[in-house]
Amino acid sequence: MPAWLEPVVRAAGTIRPRQLSRFLPPEDGGGRQSAVLILFGEGARGPELLLMERAGSLRSHAGQPAFPGGALDPEDGDPATDGPLRAALREAEEETGLDPRGVQLFGVLPRLYIPVSGFVVTPVLGWWREPTPVGVVDPKETARVFTVPVADLTDPAHRVTAVHPMGHAGPAFLVESALVWGFTAGVIDRLLHYAGWERPWDRDKRVPLDWRA
Repeated sequence: MPAWLEPVVRAAGTIRPRQLSRFLPPEDGGGRQSAVLILFGEGARGPELLLMERAGSLRSHAGQPAFPGGALDPEDGDPATDGPLRAALREAEEETGLDPRGVQLFGVLPRLYIPVSGFVVTPVLGWWREPTPVGVVDPKETARVFTVPVADLTDPAHRVTAVHPMGHAGPAFLVESALVWGFTAGVIDRLLHYAGWERPWDRDKRVPLDWRA
């Protein structure tokens, strides 16, 4: 893996659940097990992340930019061991068309919880060792697939605080003609921070979310 990924590898080995989010899996074991793939590649402008925009017709998180991922299937295996790794790669292939053989997994972050949908999410970290073409596989699930340079994610000009109509506020990114917010933005925000890539930004710069969000 490239040397620039070393801070992410170190962060993945030390970061604790509450350093990522205040929403942790229910103690009773409830919630639907799922996984997302946080895939780092190297593009024309240096390090980048692979994201997708969910179709507007989906029942949960419709229209939101997100990491590729989804619920574990029985064939993925044990949720406590390799299941999330298989699920992250399988879902990424189904949603973006990438060839999982070109992806090197190198870490797993603590499991987190998304209360609005009841998903228990395992973020799986990967290095896009051999990039392959990606794009929308099923328009019913995915509106578009795109990459975002890490330089844009760390640029203070692209950072805002998104405010939900219910009053909730959290970090967000204005990149690639999209507003990345919610769970995805929260994980990116913490990764940038603990990898030492974060730059000072104006947290008082607020952007309201559409009421449908």
